[in-house]
Amino acid sequence: MGRWMRADLRAHRGEALFLVLATAGIIVSLLLSGAFLAYGASPWQRVFTESNGAHVWIQTTADADAGALAGLDGVESASRPFSTASASVELDGTRARIQLRGAGPTPPEVARPLVTDGRWLKDDDSAGAAVGAAAGKGRASAGTSGEHRAGAKAADGVVLESSVARALWAEPGDVLHVSGPDGSVHNLRVTGVAETAEEHYSPGRTPGVGWVLPKALQRVAPESDQLEQIIGLRLDDPEDTDFAVQRAVTELGDDQIVTVSTWQQARHDAEGGGRLLGLLLGLFGLSALLAASLAVAGAISTRIRGHLRDIAILKAIGFTPGQLIRTFLLEHTALGLLGVACGALLTETLGPRMPGRLGEAMRLWQALPAHAWVPLAIPLGALLLITGTTALAAWRVGRVSPVPVARPATPAVRRMPGTVRRALGLRLPPALVLGWRGAFHSRARSCAAVARLAVPLLLITVVLGAWTTLDRLEHNPEKAGIPAALTVRGDGLDDDAVRRMLTDRPEVSAAYPGAEAKALVPGQTSTITLRGLGKDRDPYPLTIPEGRAPHRSHEAVAGQGLLDLLHVKVGDWVRVTVGGDPQVLHIVGRSIEPEDDGRVLSTTLDTLRDGGVAPHPGFYHLVLDEDADPAAVAAGLSSAADGRLDVREIPNPVHELSAVRGVLGGLVTVLALIGLAELSTTIAAGVRDRRRDLLALKAIGLTPRQIIAVIVAGTGFTALAAALVGTPVGVLVSGWLIDLQGRSSGIGAGIAQQPPLTALFVLVGAVVLGAVAVSLLPASRAVRQRLADTLGDSL
Repeated sequence: MGRWMRADLRAHRGEALFLVLATAGIIVSLLLSGAFLAYGASPWQRVFTESNGAHVWIQTTADADAGALAGLDGVESASRPFSTASASVELDGTRARIQLRGAGPTPPEVARPLVTDGRWLKDDDSAGAAVGAAAGKGRASAGTSGEHRAGAKAADGVVLESSVARALWAEPGDVLHVSGPDGSVHNLRVTGVAETAEEHYSPGRTPGVGWVLPKALQRVAPESDQLEQIIGLRLDDPEDTDFAVQRAVTELGDDQIVTVSTWQQARHDAEGGGRLLGLLLGLFGLSALLAASLAVAGAISTRIRGHLRDIAILKAIGFTPGQLIRTFLLEHTALGLLGVACGALLTETLGPRMPGRLGEAMRLWQALPAHAWVPLAIPLGALLLITGTTALAAWRVGRVSPVPVARPATPAVRRMPGTVRRALGLRLPPALVLGWRGAFHSRARSCAAVARLAVPLLLITVVLGAWTTLDRLEHNPEKAGIPAALTVRGDGLDDDAVRRMLTDRPEVSAAYPGAEAKALVPGQTSTITLRGLGKDRDPYPLTIPEGRAPHRSHEAVAGQGLLDLLHVKVGDWVRVTVGGDPQVLHIVGRSIEPEDDGRVLSTTLDTLRDGGVAPHPGFYHLVLDEDADPAAVAAGLSSAADGRLDVREIPNPVHELSAVRGVLGGLVTVLALIGLAELSTTIAAGVRDRRRDLLALKAIGLTPRQIIAVIVAGTGFTALAAALVGTPVGVLVSGWLIDLQGRSSGIGAGIAQQPPLTALFVLVGAVVLGAVAVSLLPASRAVRQRLADTLGDSL
């Protein structure tokens, strides 16, 4: 058996090499998928576990009895209620919104901030006197280093959450200038930086968190109507968040609940694009593994047909069916094991050295406990699938008779297909006509070969669709629901003055006023974003794939995440609560919403003003000219306003997926190798099945070049048929998968982009030309061999 296996591998070197390389590429893809999934979830999980994180955060009014929530059924433990106040902080010209929480010198047991730099608060971190009175109602500038030192002597201490500290470039010892709810300015000295398992700071969306002593909080927000409360609840059942919130609403009353956030939202926020990258890699890796398994099954079936005489002789001299099955099984299992080992070794050694997020994800993954078994489990599972597929195909060997029935010398007469008769009537070259007949002579085998080759081509087309979608959304962000490039906030400036500053810039084509508020859904179980953009007479250019934009009062459009959350559809009416006041809106369309998992309800600013939610604009979204540079426009606006405008670029979430392009290119290479392996199988089967035809062709006068052309044309027609099947189906599957991912992520369907027709034609042409090029060498060898009509050709 060993000698027979070595001889078989020598005879099929190219096919074996393609299978090994394809298997190695598949393992690399699957391992990188696992790394990205761990990269997104594991850091947050570590912080949540070490900090004894809260499963639900409930923000209430200042006069609510938030402490009573700790005694609810199903609540395991709770942090003490923190008094909170909203403020704006500034450091060296960089601003951020922050929620200040009054905390004591001892961190809470539940949702305990993990100090990573500096220290926690102490009793002597209080300034002892209000700094805001000395500063008056004016705004402090960034100042010089001397002013920082002077302010530090009279500054209260603050511990910043790590994400807002990174946004401010703040570290222990820095002095922040804080604008309280009444506009007064105070100094806070950073004593430490801490990590939490809550949602991270996001400009214009989620405020950062800072912990101060209660006396410091009282100086920043001296009035009781400027304060709120927040409490974290740790539940007996982490999945019971909705029921826990409902019990809290029953306990306090729905007018006392301001916002609600859960651990699922925080985890999803921490995962960012890493989870999507992992899912994409896993999906394509598993699909490629399926294509490779089909290629292996086809190769074994073809090889069995080519070795019927050898198998019959082995059975005649005493080999059992089990021994023959083991021969094929061991050969292809060895090839799979070699590919799996190469892929795992390459990923483990070169993965941490990759640039960007790929290398970062691998380095983090290797430091996690799960890395001890996952890199073994994934290759083992892939090897088991390949082995199982091989065993099913090799089972045919045991059914081969030791005395095979000879085929008749004169085959049964079959009517010539109509296509061939018409081709002969058109006087087409004989090589094309005979190649067509050879490619599709046996319908069952031809359809199987076309189907196996169409699978990798289908997956390549899906990869092209994903690549095109990422490219279009990156260069045309309005298709991703981001028509504006900049958001501007003018703290302390008159609205008319801000509008004049914006409209005076020649690069700004439109400035749309807007405002946002956190709203509670019916039942107060979740918090959504209620957003007003533009005015009735000048609406914001929302991306509406379904329905229409809001034109009248009390009309709104919703993201897919909100529709799924409320179990409503376009045309329904919804009721949400903002600060205890109900807002009833008519959903007239669905918008593409990349923020807040699509849990966004968008209407006009006039509707929010009529409902008493936002009497004045809170920000402006700027739509720029096509050739304008957002960074340059932002710098120009900040300079013209002497730093009084907070100008930020609106992030495009597609940028988080930039690392996937290199991986998609690698997957195309893997799929191409699988296709080459399948082509090798098809060519070998075609040459073997047409050995007797070659004798006839030579007898009727065809030259060796014409015979080579017949074999090459047959392979080309098979590849063309597979391309014409796999490419259109791949376009449909690509759009369906991308829109499915859009719906499941909350962004919504309608973002899928089809690959350009030019790219599809290039793909089809490359497949046909590649098949022709690969088949030239085997066809030349077949013609150079001595052709003899032996008994073996009749078995």
